[in-house]
Amino acid sequence: MNPGDFSRSYYRSSACIKNVCRALRLLLLSCFALALIACSATHDALSSQALKPADTIFIGKHIVSVDEDLPNPEAVAVRGEKIIAVGSAKAIMKQRGVKTRVVQLGSKALVPGFIDAHGHLGLYSRFIDFANLSSPPVGPVSSINDMRAVLAAHIKQRTIEPGNWVMGYGYDDSLLQEKRHPTRYDLDKISTEHPIVLMHVSGHLVAVNSKALALSDVSATTENPPGGVIRRFAGGTEPNGVVEEVAIYPFVIEQLGEVAPDKLNALVSKALDVYASYGITTVQDGAASLTDINVMRANAANKEYPLDIVAYPVGTMLGEQGVADLGVSQQYRGGFRVGGIKLMLDGSPQGRTAFLSRPYKEGPPGAAADYRAYPSMPAETFNPIVEKLLDTGVPTIVHANGDAAIEMMIDGVAAAINAENMPDHRSVIIHAQLMREDQLHRVKALGLMPSYYAVHPFFWGDWHRKSFGDERASFISPLARTTELGIPFTIHNDTPVVPPDMIRLMWIAVNRETRSGYVLGPDQRVGAEHALHAITQAAAYQYFEEQYKGSITLGKQADLVILSSNPVAVAPDEIKSIQVVETFARGRSVYQRP
Repeated sequence: MNPGDFSRSYYRSSACIKNVCRALRLLLLSCFALALIACSATHDALSSQALKPADTIFIGKHIVSVDEDLPNPEAVAVRGEKIIAVGSAKAIMKQRGVKTRVVQLGSKALVPGFIDAHGHLGLYSRFIDFANLSSPPVGPVSSINDMRAVLAAHIKQRTIEPGNWVMGYGYDDSLLQEKRHPTRYDLDKISTEHPIVLMHVSGHLVAVNSKALALSDVSATTENPPGGVIRRFAGGTEPNGVVEEVAIYPFVIEQLGEVAPDKLNALVSKALDVYASYGITTVQDGAASLTDINVMRANAANKEYPLDIVAYPVGTMLGEQGVADLGVSQQYRGGFRVGGIKLMLDGSPQGRTAFLSRPYKEGPPGAAADYRAYPSMPAETFNPIVEKLLDTGVPTIVHANGDAAIEMMIDGVAAAINAENMPDHRSVIIHAQLMREDQLHRVKALGLMPSYYAVHPFFWGDWHRKSFGDERASFISPLARTTELGIPFTIHNDTPVVPPDMIRLMWIAVNRETRSGYVLGPDQRVGAEHALHAITQAAAYQYFEEQYKGSITLGKQADLVILSSNPVAVAPDEIKSIQVVETFARGRSVYQRP
């Protein structure tokens, strides 16, 4: 470089430095001015707050805000339905009034209210009156003989007259001593006078007796409906009493359909009490019936529900004008809103009806070697529906367990969305059990959101190893990989398939231990902080509610839970021992442990 070049370069650099310095001074002055404005606004806010004391103040060392900007708050103040202060105990105690309840947490923890990312409130409400045929730890049934005893006692205790339907739920062939479904003849030994219908734990199959088959006009000449299977005895066409998917409708529609409004409201009230006992403050009714929606909406107009309820009716059950008439809204009225539409693409892994791209390692009895199950609807039906929903901005959740069903959803959304101007649609893949690595990358690119059925490793992990082999089974609910890729996700119980126990859900997500003690996919375990985020802030995001739910943040809705211990501080296996002490929804205490 010659001297002239160096001189010009130097002066250009000097001028640049001077310009940068001037810009920095202007920036600092602007920040100072903004800080003065902010301080003034904060002072005004605190002054007005001081005139109205807090209803409740929480103080403790274990307040888990799930807000990265408030990692270690010492106290939280609530007035009405809102969080009015989060910060130091000294500052927040200035909000204390004569009637303020002060909760000294001690060794207990305060976390945001848990959000049910997927479940079936209406169905769970009905199950309250049914016989519980679940296996431990959920119920008492370990064999078909146990099942018979429970059903016989149920008929006697409820004085169910001959001719009236007997309903049971939760039986799990994978956990029965016999390792099979009960047949019609097993159930005939309980009664030939009562029609008996037992819901499989997956909700995708039923076992029925001969009386139920006769009343539903299902016989050896009845053909399988599209999207469903009537299982037969080996070597013939006679129904064996087990039916799958769409074929279950004749047996359950009447029993699970319309309920008198007063009775439904009473059942829903009981169910919400159970949800609150598990720390849940927002509840989903995925696949809600239109009748239930109308009843709950009318009830909410008269008396506010204690918890928030978000309903999603099944889109294929609506007419052309049906979606427009639903009143889909982001606004709750009386604690209720319709959040969008649900669609179904396949069955369940535990029922071996999840639609796969490669054959099951072990399929249902009598299945061919190339058995992959089947979709609930063809792509030709699904694609135009999902396109219409995306075009109109209606939030959509899609049941897809097997990787072939997940591929159907991904392809349908990809065809409907303009990748260059992609809307913030947050379409949810419900369950997403057998998600593949390549599919995760497409999910991220398309703005899809998995809601993982993360209790599966414990409840059915040993069964999945038989169904899919270790490689596929170890990647179910790939929480760690989803986290690594920066994809937002939630986790759920799918109640009533599994009770709405959010602490157990967290424990399973963190440990992935099966019933036999085997760790299924240790590399897909996540930390407790990620599991907690999935049932709070991420779940609020899934519902488009992250601005006012999901974390302990100033101005957000006062949905809070007191736990016996801090889930992000205890050893991973100790999470399962944590208990819900008290639940607050919209600032009101809705549950206290006896």
